Amino acid sequence: MERAEIVRISPVATRSCHETVVAIDLDLVEHKAGDARRSTRRREIHAFHEGDADPLQRMLNALQPGSYVRPHRHLDPPRSESLVVLQGTLAYLSFHDDGTPGAESFLVLGQERSVYGCDIRPRVWHMIFALVPDTVIFEAKPGPYSPTNDKDFAPWAPPEGTAAAAVYLARIEDAFRRLRGLPPRSWQVPA
Repeated sequence: MERAEIVRISPVATRSCHETVVAIDLDLVEHKAGDARRSTRRREIHAFHEGDADPLQRMLNALQPGSYVRPHRHLDPPRSESLVVLQGTLAYLSFHDDGTPGAESFLVLGQERSVYGCDIRPRVWHMIFALVPDTVIFEAKPGPYSPTNDKDFAPWAPPEGTAAAAVYLARIEDAFRRLRGLPPRSWQVPA
């Protein structure tokens, strides 16, 4: 099998240009982990679908500790989402409508825990974050993708790119780690 060409489609994403099939191998996973290390957002996407209109959105999502994925849900239209950890360790948590974490659904996903992924129903407030460097997941959800309605961002969580977002993530991650008996986080809140 030939290696598919990788093209940059945005400042935060690449795509495989394959005609029939592309392997999701260690080289690709490590390439995306490296892209996430160099990204100011501390994460990167690699799309396998051909474009936004594709009825099934399939991608790698590479995350580094300290990358903030704002709590969101897929409301209109309602969409399920599946995540599978390929490398590293991922935290998943859901929230009640008032923004309080649903501690009963704090999941640690990773091969060392023998919990390889999760499936999320539509309309569930949720967020993810990397617990260790170079965490890479495979993500799938229904398309088509539209930036205007893909995610319904939680009004009680700060927007990405703000100082408040880093403080919020640190608070949530610290509580998650205490509840799951994990070591303290490795990253510092920017001053």
